Amino acid sequence: MDREQEEMQFLGLFGIYKESCKIIFTWRKIFTQITLALILPLSFIFLIHMEVSDLLVSKIGLTEVEMDETRFGSPTYNKLAQLASKEWTAYLIFEAAYFTFLLVFSLLSTSAVVYTIACAYTGRAVDFRKVVSVVPRVWKRLMATFLSIFIGLLCYNMVSIIVLIFWAISIGSMDFGIFLLFVLLGLYIVGFVYMTIVWQLACVVSVLEEDCGVKAMIKSRELLRGNMGVAVVIFFKLNTALVLIELAFGMLVIDGESSRLVSRIGYGILCFLLLVTLILFGLVVQAVLYFVCKSYHHENIDKSALSDHLEVYLGEYVPLKSKDVQLEQYHV
Repeated sequence: MDREQEEMQFLGLFGIYKESCKIIFTWRKIFTQITLALILPLSFIFLIHMEVSDLLVSKIGLTEVEMDETRFGSPTYNKLAQLASKEWTAYLIFEAAYFTFLLVFSLLSTSAVVYTIACAYTGRAVDFRKVVSVVPRVWKRLMATFLSIFIGLLCYNMVSIIVLIFWAISIGSMDFGIFLLFVLLGLYIVGFVYMTIVWQLACVVSVLEEDCGVKAMIKSRELLRGNMGVAVVIFFKLNTALVLIELAFGMLVIDGESSRLVSRIGYGILCFLLLVTLILFGLVVQAVLYFVCKSYHHENIDKSALSDHLEVYLGEYVPLKSKDVQLEQYHV
């Protein structure tokens, strides 16, 4: 990063995008290595899940259709029931494995990218071996933050379900019931998006500061004050791009004509490369947004202190302490 932190607060949406692209191209060697080692598998897992999941669901659907057309209790029906049970078991095991690998590679990719950008901010040299040695230790802190948001979203969804049940029992049949349902749905989406954005920035906080888990979420919420609008726009832009890639992969590859195998392979490779680029860009944007928020709140990060805390000493990663780099304020 060539910019001083005092200048970061003036970066708008396109300024953040421009700074992110500049960082990627300036440090393209290390980001290429991170992409090949972590983001490439993450993208492959994401897309192959769509293909395999669609295949498994189709098989389950065909089996259940045959069961509906077979007399209940007959030997054929019992065999189909056993087959359906096995297919459902295979599907659930596959989904569990998918979410496990997706989580692991997501957290590893986040920690690697954020650590690299912190090194870029301090101007210190970093190689892939050092990133690989630091990432496993940072990953534990990210897992604590993930568990916090997981429990938070679980409670949030449980409360939402209770509210929905109350709506259905008490006022669902009234004239304004449908209108109220849309209002509740809108509020749910707003809350979900807010919690997701806070969590994403909290991941950066967990890597660069001493806070993790709930404390990182609280710190993230404080940092986002004054920049929530930009964060929301970034969230919707990146997720819209992700949905478009998903739709394109589904229509052109999964549901594509089998006779045009070459075209399906070509579209699959294109979607794969777009997804890899989007994930890398999104992770860099999150880190840049963190520095923008710090600058906006006049929390000057001392580069020498940050560099010292990024140093790997005797194999132990030392997180950035707030008292050293978080609250040294400046005035503009």
